[in-house]
Amino acid sequence: MEKKPYYISTAIAYTSAKPHIGNTYEIVLADAIARHKRMMGFDVYFQTGTDEHGQKIQEKAEAAGITPQQHVDNVSGEIKRIWDLMNTSYDKFVRTTDPEHMTKVQKIFKRLYDKGDIYKGKYVGKYCTPCESFWTESQLKDGNCPDCGRPCIDAEEEAYFFKMSKYADRLMEHIDMHPEFIQPESRKNEMVNNFLKPGLQDLCVSRTSFSWGIPVEFDPGHVVYVWLDALTNYITFCGYDPDGNHNEHYKKFWPADVHLIGKDIIRFHTIYWPIFLMALDEPLPKQVFGHPWLLVQGGKMSKSVGNVIYADDLVDLFGVDAVRYYVLHEMPFANDGVLTYELMIERINSELANILGNLVNRTIAMDQKYFGGKIMAPTAAEPVDEELKAIALAMPEKVDQKMATLHVADAIDEIFVLLRRANKYIDETMPWALAKDPAKSDRLGTVLYNLLEAIRFAAIMLEAYLPETSAKILKQLNVENGGIASLSEFGGMPVGGTVGTAEILFTRIDAAKKLAEIEEMKAAQAKAALPPIELEPQSTENVDFDSFCACDFRAVKVKDCKPVKKSNKLLCFTLDDGTGTDRQILSGIAKYYKPEELIGKTLMAIVNLPPRKMMGLESCGMLISAVHTEKGEEVLNLLMLDDKIPAGAKMC
Repeated sequence: MEKKPYYISTAIAYTSAKPHIGNTYEIVLADAIARHKRMMGFDVYFQTGTDEHGQKIQEKAEAAGITPQQHVDNVSGEIKRIWDLMNTSYDKFVRTTDPEHMTKVQKIFKRLYDKGDIYKGKYVGKYCTPCESFWTESQLKDGNCPDCGRPCIDAEEEAYFFKMSKYADRLMEHIDMHPEFIQPESRKNEMVNNFLKPGLQDLCVSRTSFSWGIPVEFDPGHVVYVWLDALTNYITFCGYDPDGNHNEHYKKFWPADVHLIGKDIIRFHTIYWPIFLMALDEPLPKQVFGHPWLLVQGGKMSKSVGNVIYADDLVDLFGVDAVRYYVLHEMPFANDGVLTYELMIERINSELANILGNLVNRTIAMDQKYFGGKIMAPTAAEPVDEELKAIALAMPEKVDQKMATLHVADAIDEIFVLLRRANKYIDETMPWALAKDPAKSDRLGTVLYNLLEAIRFAAIMLEAYLPETSAKILKQLNVENGGIASLSEFGGMPVGGTVGTAEILFTRIDAAKKLAEIEEMKAAQAKAALPPIELEPQSTENVDFDSFCACDFRAVKVKDCKPVKKSNKLLCFTLDDGTGTDRQILSGIAKYYKPEELIGKTLMAIVNLPPRKMMGLESCGMLISAVHTEKGEEVLNLLMLDDKIPAGAKMC
């Protein structure tokens, strides 16, 4: 019987910089889904890769003194290394600088132009370089990009546009007829109410102000706008042919079963992408799932804030499967998850080391101790056995039901229901007590058989989430991974065979020592990133003049300064910024200054940054300081101005 095809993709990672653990979560999530589907008998095609064109890439390459191709080669290689480090089983890693993809994009652009869906015009408005997005004045939020909150620059250039409004009603009808198309439900409501119902504006699909992109073949001064280039990767690498000669792979796997993406790019995948497909007369993907973010102590990871955590650092600290477990289990279906080192240590100790690891270790150790490792026949059943067996037999289907709706954390919980029941079963049956009575040898053998079999069920179903751990458990059981077919009956452990050697799966972590190790690691990384005091500051990235001018530097006078409760880093400033209304700014400088010594000082601040929450308080701006190392220690100095300068004076 031919396997049913299943096509899952991640968003292709933008090659601006090394991905952090929040970015990495997506590939691990997709991998868990792909592995589960393979186990359930599907023929899976799992595609990921890198998005390598755009203005931001060109600017970063120029700042580094290398070509854009060299830049994307470096970053794409780093992304692939991390995807491999996390043990992800993708079938194809794509790159949008691939010549075949570029040729197909050119043909797609020409086809849409010839059809009349793309026309030439002129763009006048606002542009956000980090997001590669154009905006009108009415779309800005407090004058900044509504997506990232950064300042936008004025843009005016000749461009090609796609007629989005032509397909808006058709897309709305598709969403109404296919309620599963956009998930979770909150993402669908956002797209319909905020974008489709107010009316779609035509989309800019070419640029002339930079050159790092796919040239428009019939108008070489233009390059294809990054979203038309990037989104089409889902079909161009799957075997789509713009001339209509699609290969067998495309015919088999398209439309995709699920595009797995971050919630921040949901608009591009649920509005622009399906409309492009409609214009090409191609089927739409069956589902777009906009997963939540992995936050750090309630805030989004940001290099400027200094709270970025990388997957390879976490792997060095905790191991691959522990990291996989945390990001898969601690992310809710629709809401953002939070990563803290303290919570990660707690989860490893309580769930991986205790509930899972200890169960496997002591069960195999008992079988070795009492029966020399031999697997005994379960000939002395008792009523207490039945609940364990029932939970084991029901568990695979329950896991599959949760995975069908992408409730991955809930699926893992179903496996741990069995593991917890197995631990309780040990307490109920007390094998160590049975071992003291030779007459109860058959019962002891039955108890251990039931435990080994329950562990086998769990190990096979854990393969999607903890592949290395699953393989280690099955090796200790001395059985093969028989897949889902081997879980139809409770009795797969080979009677008369032998188990392997008991080994520790997860070592309990001393929280205090590990947190101290983490602080040392962070200090070493910070020290390595700081220039020595005797060196002049080194510019690492060029900034265009308009972006610099968009930053509003003002003199501010400190009216009050207090430590923030429950924080050993933050100070809360009440500032006179010359507007007549006090401004509040939080700054992580408690290590370097006492609050009372700053009251009355005149400082410099950027006052047009978007407000952000820190420890439940709103911070409206950023104080300017200088950081250097002195005798191996980090030193920070606030930039203090002459007190004669009035509050609100603009720095220029």
